[in-house]
Amino acid sequence: MKVSMKINGVDYEKDVEPRRLLVHFIREDAGLTGTNVGCDTSSCGACTVLMNGESIKSCTVLAVQAEAAEIQTIEGLAEPDGTLHPLQRAFQECHGLQCGYCTPGMVMASLSLIKENTSLDEQAVRRGLEGNLCRCTGYHNIIKAVLQAADEMGVKA
Repeated sequence: MKVSMKINGVDYEKDVEPRRLLVHFIREDAGLTGTNVGCDTSSCGACTVLMNGESIKSCTVLAVQAEAAEIQTIEGLAEPDGTLHPLQRAFQECHGLQCGYCTPGMVMASLSLIKENTSLDEQAVRRGLEGNLCRCTGYHNIIKAVLQAADEMGVKA
């Protein structure tokens, strides 16, 4: 089946098998490997991207279901000149990552969480990110990073 979508502002069109997952389209067809494949069962959140502004786990969406969608991946957050998005900067400054495997999905889920709320506190961030797993950090610095970025983006505690 022919599928077309916009990923990080770039148009992609390709013939795909109807069963091809969006995560594989992003990584293999668009060449954007920042989106990770973790569990393939929607348990870990490593593959989280934004589809039409909403957080989704791209291992649970078929590429054909993303027809005409606007997809944003971790590669689409920084400015063209390399200036980091406030979330990326906060993860760096607050040491919200260790191995980094979960980080792209965690950042994208956090972006959706921030955009969907007018105020956030530690508990709201913990609840909002419970579908994204990290095996390294214990979440303390991830929560700190999300709250720092939220504050910078105008969402108060």
